[in-house]
Amino acid sequence: MRWLKILIVFLLSAVILMVGIMFTIHNTEKVSIDLVFLTLPEASLSLWLIAAFVLGGISGILLSSVAVVSLKARLMGSRRKVNATNKELDQLRTATLKDAA
Repeated sequence: MRWLKILIVFLLSAVILMVGIMFTIHNTEKVSIDLVFLTLPEASLSLWLIAAFVLGGISGILLSSVAVVSLKARLMGSRRKVNATNKELDQLRTATLKDAA
């Protein structure tokens, strides 16, 4: 079963690599990117598109990691509250048993 996973990952990687190569071959026109206050140097269209894709992926990973860290912090706080509540509940249970005896 593990070899099947490795085979699928390898085939998927090969397909993505081939699509990337074909994309680069077909988009060789030189373009310069004109931002409002900055003009980027002339480079191939495929380079700018791949750079934008990678930059977007990295930005997405960074933003989602901030959200994950925030949620983990909230989870730790909630776990502390649950542990404190369980401890108090256990104390109340044992206290009622001692009072009844």
